[in-house]
Amino acid sequence: MKLCVVGAGAVGGWYAGLLAEAGHEVHCVTRSDYAIIQQRGLVLRDAAGERIVKVASAQPDTSAIGPCDLIIVAAKATANSTLPPVIKPLLSPNSILLTLQNGMGNVEAFASLLPSDQIVAGLCFVCINRTASGVILNTMHGYVRMAAAQGDINPAVHTCVNAFREAGVECEAEPSLSAVLWKKLCWNIPFNGLAIAAGGLTTDQILVDPGLRQRAFNLMNEVREAAERCGVPFSEKHIARQFAVTEGMGAYRPSSLIDYLAGREVEVDALWGIPLQRGLAAGATMPELQKLKDEILIKLAHRRS
Repeated sequence: MKLCVVGAGAVGGWYAGLLAEAGHEVHCVTRSDYAIIQQRGLVLRDAAGERIVKVASAQPDTSAIGPCDLIIVAAKATANSTLPPVIKPLLSPNSILLTLQNGMGNVEAFASLLPSDQIVAGLCFVCINRTASGVILNTMHGYVRMAAAQGDINPAVHTCVNAFREAGVECEAEPSLSAVLWKKLCWNIPFNGLAIAAGGLTTDQILVDPGLRQRAFNLMNEVREAAERCGVPFSEKHIARQFAVTEGMGAYRPSSLIDYLAGREVEVDALWGIPLQRGLAAGATMPELQKLKDEILIKLAHRRS
C-alpha cells in the first residue's frame, strides 16, 4: 500500500519504520524532523539493537504526496482541529484513515473527511519515545488494538490489522471502540495525569509513593465504573495488569509529562476532559478524575505565567 504517516514522532515514527520494512511505500509528515529522516532514514532502537529504515519520503506537509491507500494520524490530539485540511490532499474515494492517538474524541475529529466505515481507531499499549530527531526508542513493544469508528469490525479494520501484523506488530481487532478506549484510559488517566500533577514524576516514582499509588488505583476504579455505565465493562484483572505492566517499565516518562516539561500543549481534553464528560453523562461518579483534571489545569496555568 501507499501510506502516509501524519505526525512521525514517537509512535508514528516507530510504526512508519515497521511498515516501510514490510514493503509498503511510506511517506512521513513531520514539522521538525523531515530533513534528517529524508536524508538518513528513521533510527529504530529496542532491546534487539538499532537499525536504520529508509522511507519513500519525509516532508513538512502533504501537498506533494498525493492520494494514499492508508493515512495514519499519529499527531497529538491537540492538533486535530488543524489536521483536516492537511489530510485532504491524501484522500481518494477508497482511502482508510487510522488514528494512533491517545484519549477520546479523535475519530470524531475526522468524521467530515470520510465515511465512518473508512475510519479506524488504533490504541497502542506500548512504551515508545522519540529520543532525538528521527530516533525512536521502544522499551516495551506491547500490542495494538483496533476498532471501527462506528459499529463492529469491518473491512477497513481488517486491512489495518493485517498490515500491522505483517509488519511484526501484535495487533488484534476489537468489536467496540468504546471498550478499548476505556481500557487504554485505565492506564493513561492516572499515570499521564499524576506524572504532571505530582510535579514531574516518572511511573516508578508514582508506584513507590503510597499516596500516589492509591490515587492511581482510585482513578482506575472510576474509569472502570464509567466503562460499565457506558455498557463496556472490564474486569478487576485489567486494573491489576496495569500495575504489573507499569512495574516493568522502570523510570518511564509518559508522553503527557514529556509534553508538559517541554512547554508543549498537553492533551487535556482527550485524556481527562472528554472521559470525565462521558463518564458523568453515563451516571458515573468521578471526583478523583475531576480533582486530577483541576490539578493539571493549575499546573499548566502556572507554567504559562
